[in-house]
Amino acid sequence: MARIKLLELEETQGAEKERYEELAGRNAVTNMKRGLLNDAATYDAYMAWYTSWGRLVEVIGEKDAILYAHAISTTNSCQLCSLFFISDVKGLGLDPHNLQYDEKEEVLTELGRQIVKNPTAVSDELFDKLRKFWNDAEIVVIVGFAGQMIATNNFNSVLKIDVDQRLLPIINEFKPATWRENIK
Repeated sequence: MARIKLLELEETQGAEKERYEELAGRNAVTNMKRGLLNDAATYDAYMAWYTSWGRLVEVIGEKDAILYAHAISTTNSCQLCSLFFISDVKGLGLDPHNLQYDEKEEVLTELGRQIVKNPTAVSDELFDKLRKFWNDAEIVVIVGFAGQMIATNNFNSVLKIDVDQRLLPIINEFKPATWRENIK
C-alpha cells in the first residue's frame, strides 16, 4: 500500500486539478501520477521524464529505449517501473526473462546497470564502447534519461506506489534485484 494518498480527481483543486483533468482526458492517469498530483510542481518536474524519453527514442530507437529503461528499472529493483517495462518488452514480442542483446543493446543495458549500481564507477571501457555508436550529444541524452528513470524508480519505491491494475496479471514476473544484499 502506498505511503501517500493516491488522489482521485475530486480530491484535487487548483493546479493539481488542472493536471489531473488533462490526464483523465487522455486516459493517462496512473498510480504514480495520482501520487505526484499531491503537488503540481513535483508532478511537473517528474513529467519531464516524457521529454527525456521522447528524445531518447529519437536517438536510440524505441526498442533499445525500452530495453535500456528495463535494465535500469530492474537493476534498481523498482517494482512498478519494472512491471511497466516488462509489459513493454513483451509488447515487442520478447521474453523479458530471456533477453538476447545485440552489441548496441548490450552496451546500453550494461550502462544502465552500471549507472544504477555505482554512477561514480561507470567504466572507461564501457564509454569507449558507447562512442562506437553515439556522439557526445547523444551520450548526454542517454545518460540524462538514466537520471530521469532512476528518479522515477526512487519515487515509486520509496513511496511504495501501488502497482497499476493493468499490471497486476504480471506482478509475479517482477523479481527484486539481489546485487545490494551484501552492501553495508
